[in-house]
Amino acid sequence: MAKKNNSSVKDIAYYQKKFWKVFFIGLAGIFLFFVFANFGLFGSMPSFDELENPDSNLATEIISSDGVVLGKFYRENRSPVTFDELPKHLVDALIATEDERFYEHSGIDGRRLFGAAVKLGADGGASTISQQLAKLLFHGEGSKFILFRLVQKVKEWIIATKLERQYTKNEIIALYLNRADFVNTAVGIKSAAKVYFGREPKDLSIEESALLVGMLKNPSLYNPTREKRKELVFNRRNTVLAQMVRNNFLEPEAKAQLEKKPIVLDFSPEGHLEGIATYFREYLRDYMKKWVKENKKPDGSEYNIYNDGLKIYTTIDSRMQKHAEDAVHEHLKNLQVEFFKAQKKNKNAPFYKINDDETEKLLKRAMKTSERWRLMKAQDKSEEDIIKSFDIKTDMRVFTWKGERDTIMTPMDSIRYYKHFLRSGMISMEPQTGHVKAWVGGINYKHFQYDHAGQGARQVGSTFKPFVYATAIEQLNMSPCDSIIDSPFTIPRGRHNVSADWTPRNSDGKYRGMINLKKALANSINTISAKLIDRTGPKAVIDLTHKLGVSAEIPEQVSICLGAVEITVQDMVAAFSTFANKGIYIKPQMITRIEDKNGNIIYENIPESHDVLSQDIAYAVVKLMEGVTEDGTGTRLRAGRAGFRTYDYKLDNPIAGKTGTTQNNSDGWFMGFVPNLCTGVWVGCEDRSARFNTTAMGQGATMALPIWGIYMDKCYKDKKLNVSKDPFERPENITVKVDCWKTVKDTLDFDQDLDEFNF
Repeated sequence: MAKKNNSSVKDIAYYQKKFWKVFFIGLAGIFLFFVFANFGLFGSMPSFDELENPDSNLATEIISSDGVVLGKFYRENRSPVTFDELPKHLVDALIATEDERFYEHSGIDGRRLFGAAVKLGADGGASTISQQLAKLLFHGEGSKFILFRLVQKVKEWIIATKLERQYTKNEIIALYLNRADFVNTAVGIKSAAKVYFGREPKDLSIEESALLVGMLKNPSLYNPTREKRKELVFNRRNTVLAQMVRNNFLEPEAKAQLEKKPIVLDFSPEGHLEGIATYFREYLRDYMKKWVKENKKPDGSEYNIYNDGLKIYTTIDSRMQKHAEDAVHEHLKNLQVEFFKAQKKNKNAPFYKINDDETEKLLKRAMKTSERWRLMKAQDKSEEDIIKSFDIKTDMRVFTWKGERDTIMTPMDSIRYYKHFLRSGMISMEPQTGHVKAWVGGINYKHFQYDHAGQGARQVGSTFKPFVYATAIEQLNMSPCDSIIDSPFTIPRGRHNVSADWTPRNSDGKYRGMINLKKALANSINTISAKLIDRTGPKAVIDLTHKLGVSAEIPEQVSICLGAVEITVQDMVAAFSTFANKGIYIKPQMITRIEDKNGNIIYENIPESHDVLSQDIAYAVVKLMEGVTEDGTGTRLRAGRAGFRTYDYKLDNPIAGKTGTTQNNSDGWFMGFVPNLCTGVWVGCEDRSARFNTTAMGQGATMALPIWGIYMDKCYKDKKLNVSKDPFERPENITVKVDCWKTVKDTLDFDQDLDEFNF
């Protein structure tokens, strides 16, 4: 019996010894596992510097002059916020839902970890906010392989404890919310608040904060924009509210009220194709790509506009930008209806005066420059197969002025369909500063990506004539009140290098006899422009035009006096602004400064300017152009007329301007300014052969002027903008006669531009 007892005691001692041996070996193994993980034997671990400055792809923000974020350049749409910018109820919701003992642990919640282990994760994971941040910062999604996942988990624990030593609790919360992905282009709480609710995080309501916190568990599953998941998202939001009550962050009575509220979104994804000032933002992207090549970081490396969190402070005013975009949409939506009507009986619609072969060539050229062609070429498709694909009907979503529409058509038909649409380019600028306040490059950036404001040069028609008149006033000492005979006129072959006799005609075939320059410009009389350039010579006009800021090459031909010159809207606005700015040219400015992510100024703009004309001559040209809106082709501004309809604007203040219409009505222009704002508008189709067939509809006074009028009316109603209604400042002791006798209004209501003459 004693032997058996001794044997039992020995067995117990043996197993105890075994147990403790295994226990300590296991403990040592776990310890070594953590040590090895810490020193990177199972994959790299973040260094001290990386922990202090975690890699975060911060979006570059484009900021308007009135402090509104117009858009961003990003690979991840992330803009950071500090803890102080977060509302208390958002932080409460986060802690209540994701980490109840956040302020009690040091990165790992032992109680929660033990509970998860006992229940085998049935009630969810045991990750703390610090652990989730470690995952977001340094290794992303967990591996599906158990062994690898175990290694990742251990690394999370180690990094979490290091983060707790490196940052305060509040900083960890801010870091976490800045890194969280909320889908739909929203990374970080600031982007999420803007994308889903159109506001800053500090302005979120309790139920909105609860919804966003609820998304953290599974952003795709709890995506509030998905109609099929509305009930799921609703219940998840209310679960967060319940957690807030459970943790004493919210009163039960308040929860009872909040959980009844429906989910109301103000969804506005911050993609590159959506939002305000899309064409300007794309112009800025190209500008910044060049800028980073020429302006390096202190260490010699290049700035990255997608990752470095730059802040680009622009001259654009978000209110004026919206007014400009709304004006373009309001008028072109109406004008497009008339354009479609005009094309109904045109077998080559929307093209005029080209035959079937020319039409086919034009469409094929468009086909070969299309995105579809490019993509199929990249897939090594044969040209024959690609061409065939353009005649196969397919599902597509197309642009209409009533919104995008799903339809079925061939890609070739879609090319012709889009050729019908009138486009527009518009820029508005302060003459005294060169600050561009609004930039509209087209009607819809998603569907029409060519920028007609800064990229596309088009014939300017009679809007070129003020340059001819300004040259005459400067070179020939003329004044707006001087008279010239409006009569048939020919520049003979050989003079000014004319290859054949050139006889410009007024479009109505009428001649008015003696007429002063103010009246002649007001009614855009061709013969007077021709006589003036004959006296000055085309080179003098070209030289002045270039000094005014026009960069385009201009042929040394007399026909330029009627506008046979291609110039961008941007250059035209800069040139006309010189007249408004007392003869001083200021280069258009789009950026005031650029800051890095820490708020350090890394670029500050210095305006470029030079003198072009004396104050007296500049003022004389202004008085000339005032005649256009008083008695000429611009009088529609005074009555809200657009030819085919009326608008609400009735502008009665001094306005200097000029309409322009090119040959065959392909381009309509209006350039106009008041003392502190100059705005240029162009309207036309992508192809010059796509146009209205009548001058009544195709002239600048019908196509472009109404946009200018609608825009200015909106600006005047927006009192905070302080757009001037004052008269232009008259120079003291002016030497040029500008006070002419009152003219009698001519019944002519359209431009005499490029009709019936040979170049």
